[in-house]
Amino acid sequence: MYLELREEVMGGIVTPRVRLGEERLAQRYGVSRTPVREALARLATDGLIERRDNGFYVTTPNLTELKDLYELRVTLELRGIARALDDPKIRHDPQLIATELAEWQTLRANPPVPDPLFVVVDERFHVALSAASGNPALTDALIAVNQKIRRVRMYDFLSADRIKSTIAEHIEILELVGAGELDLAYRALYEHVGGSLAVVLRRAERALTQMALHSGLS
Repeated sequence: MYLELREEVMGGIVTPRVRLGEERLAQRYGVSRTPVREALARLATDGLIERRDNGFYVTTPNLTELKDLYELRVTLELRGIARALDDPKIRHDPQLIATELAEWQTLRANPPVPDPLFVVVDERFHVALSAASGNPALTDALIAVNQKIRRVRMYDFLSADRIKSTIAEHIEILELVGAGELDLAYRALYEHVGGSLAVVLRRAERALTQMALHSGLS
C-alpha cells in the first residue's frame, strides 16, 4: 500500500487538510494497522507527510522557499567547478569522477523505470561531483540543501524521458570534468540544475492544483 498511497499523495489526490488515520486507511486497503504504520513511516521519511499533534498530514510544497533553496543549491554546485577554474592547482579527484561516470553509463544502458525515489540516486551524483572538487564544507552544505528540497524534487522523475535526459546530462558533465573542460562543464551543470528547477516547479504547481480540486481521504 506504500506505493499506492505515495502515488496519491504526489498526485494531489490526498489533500494537506485531511488526516491520514490508521484505522480508515486499514479499512480502505483491507489490511491491518501494522502495514499502514509502516507505510506512513516511510512516507514521513520521504518527506511527503508530516506528523502533527493529532496525526499525519500531507506536507505542502512551498514554492517560494523551493526557489530560494534551488538558488542556494545552484551556488553550491557551481562553486565546486568554479574553485577549480579559479585555482589551476585544484583538480577534481579522477577516481571519484571515473567511478561515478561508470555508474551512470551502466544506468544509460539499462535505464530504470520512472520512480520518484530516483531523486536519491540523482542526489548521489551531485554529492559525488561536489566531493570530487575537494571541499568537504561545500559538499556538507549541498547535502543539507538536498534533504530540504527532496520532497518536491521527486516531481522531477515521473517520466521515462526525464530519467533518460538526466542520465545523459550527468554523463556529459562527468566526461567534461574528467577531460578538464571545466568551462564547458560549468555551463552544462548550470543548464542541468536550472532545467531541473523548471520541471520541478511545473509539476509541483500541478500537484498543488490537484490538491485543491480533490476532496482526498477522510
